Amino acid sequence: MHTLLVAEGPPSALDRYFYFLDVSVQDSLFRHVVEATFGERPTRDKLPWLGALKDVGYFLIDLSPEPFDDPRTLQPLVPDLVARCRTLKPDRIVLIGARVYDAAYNGLYDAKLPVVDARLPMPGSGQQRRFLELATPLLAVTSPGPSR
Repeated sequence: MHTLLVAEGPPSALDRYFYFLDVSVQDSLFRHVVEATFGERPTRDKLPWLGALKDVGYFLIDLSPEPFDDPRTLQPLVPDLVARCRTLKPDRIVLIGARVYDAAYNGLYDAKLPVVDARLPMPGSGQQRRFLELATPLLAVTSPGPSR
């Protein structure tokens, strides 16, 4: 695995999960990760884009296994994240969301894991442009997206 992306947790509406194929609304994380990576806005047909992310070695996990409301619940989950990252052995870890960065960066760094020191916002609630500005230099690849 090349790059492990770590987001906060699954959405409260579980039908909107990053890897689910039929997400018709509020799929901002997926759409913006693809755009930062390939420089293209993805179509609603997610399968080819998920395949393209896999082909370049990108994989996403969540810090929290459950949806949550209180960011204070993230910190106790860091030891488990460290263990999962050690098992997955990524070349680098990119934290998505300021709350994830604030909760997990120091723990991953102290564990001598290859965490990138970049505090990316979640690409929602008006932060989409800022996410692309900060994430594109980190995630952009020269490989093309899925062939049409």
